Amino acid sequence: MSERLADLAARKEAARNPAEERQLERHRSKGKMTARERVDYLLDPDSFQELDMLARHRATGMGIENTRPYTDGVITGFGTIDGRRVCLFSQDFTLFGGALGEVFAEKIHKVMDLAASVGVPLIGINDGAGARIQEGVVSLAMYGGIFHRNVKSSGVIPQISVIMGPCAGGAVYSPAMTDFIFMVNGTSHMAITGPDVVKAVTGEDVTLEELGGAMSHATKSGVACFVTPDEKACLDQVRYLLSFLPTNNLEEPPFFPPGDAPNRLCPELVDILPPNSNQPYDMKKIVSTVVDDGEFFEYHANWAKNIVCGYARLDGNVIGIVGNQPQMMAGVLDIESSEKAARFVRTCDAFNIPLVTFVDVPGFLPGTEQEYGGIIRHGAKLLYAYCESTVPRIQIVTRKAYGGAYVVMNSKSIGCDLAYAWPSAEFAVMGPSGAVELLYRRELSAAADPVARKAELVEEYAENYVNPYGAAERGYVDDVIDPAETRVVLCRALALLRSKKEELPKRKHGNVPL
Repeated sequence: MSERLADLAARKEAARNPAEERQLERHRSKGKMTARERVDYLLDPDSFQELDMLARHRATGMGIENTRPYTDGVITGFGTIDGRRVCLFSQDFTLFGGALGEVFAEKIHKVMDLAASVGVPLIGINDGAGARIQEGVVSLAMYGGIFHRNVKSSGVIPQISVIMGPCAGGAVYSPAMTDFIFMVNGTSHMAITGPDVVKAVTGEDVTLEELGGAMSHATKSGVACFVTPDEKACLDQVRYLLSFLPTNNLEEPPFFPPGDAPNRLCPELVDILPPNSNQPYDMKKIVSTVVDDGEFFEYHANWAKNIVCGYARLDGNVIGIVGNQPQMMAGVLDIESSEKAARFVRTCDAFNIPLVTFVDVPGFLPGTEQEYGGIIRHGAKLLYAYCESTVPRIQIVTRKAYGGAYVVMNSKSIGCDLAYAWPSAEFAVMGPSGAVELLYRRELSAAADPVARKAELVEEYAENYVNPYGAAERGYVDDVIDPAETRVVLCRALALLRSKKEELPKRKHGNVPL
């Protein structure tokens, strides 16, 4: 037995150190950790249990049969993060450039199936060059197996993709179907085709960083949810995100005993709005003032900045927050902000996270670019997401609540459980200026001083109609509250709604306006 144990130890040592030193040096020179170092850093110490450590490919042709390292270029297994179980895989760029072959994919299939069957989050650390050319169509078919499992697990277990190197071609579609994508600035890249192909087909000159770098996907495409300056910061953020997520869709998010009193008043909110309703303010200041310890983990912070989404806690319980951002484009809803918020709302609903929506929306962004781009269809995604959600939903109207955009922003009429308004709230079909121009067009054209008369009518309209009390009279808001009491009201409301039960009609699935 001692000889066999020695043989086993030698094989496992070879599996732990399969790459040549020059490959490791080249890899680390780019500021990148090895696949195994990433796993060790992410998981709790001594919690990782590796699977298929001694797996090797069985492909032949083009000389690949002469190189058969253990692990076949991907590390798979399970462990814990803050004591909570997770499954994961970590692609190894130092072996075959992290390219996916049959055995490589089989290992990922197995750990994905395991995560789904036991109901724990799946974390995929991606650092690979796509399909393994030597294995041809087998590699392509194996990608299909990953995609199929991504969809089967969607909304059942949290799926997190961490891009820590290249992710190209068909390989990008697995991360795209997961719940969250993390990227590292400068070393992460995602693209369907590389710069050379783009140049050959379209004539465009573009660098890899411009085409598929972290900030391109964080600011332009909306593919990357979170971007960090280095790999350790990225893995720290993954751990932090998991502190807001349940283990699976049948469990509640983690509760942390609060150090922040639920009955704490927020007097600083009384003066947070500027005197002129057309002046901007930072919605994130309201959010950080209200939530536990001012702690707010923003989602897609660099994309569609006219809407704010993210995770926080109230009285120790996780909530998802959506809020219009008056500092950016006056907080209007457009194509990108509608998509961003819709995705966030559906993710929260899938994982039992209550939704708090702060409303200050002057409408949908007008213009041919938005209409031709499908603002009707994209705005309907956010409307659909709210209407479909069954988690506790609370609305706080801070200022403008105009037109259809107000309805879309989690209004009472589309199923919000409890709706509140500040005294500064303005409920109207449109802003006072536009309303006066439509209602008093003839009078204004005949007036001796149209500008002065319009100013009088706007002031009169605003005083009589643009306030929260008409909505309160009809029950469209449940109460008009002092801004200082916002935290107290939210904590009480969420405590009541914690036992909410709502079931959707039985059906195969709804038809989201994609």
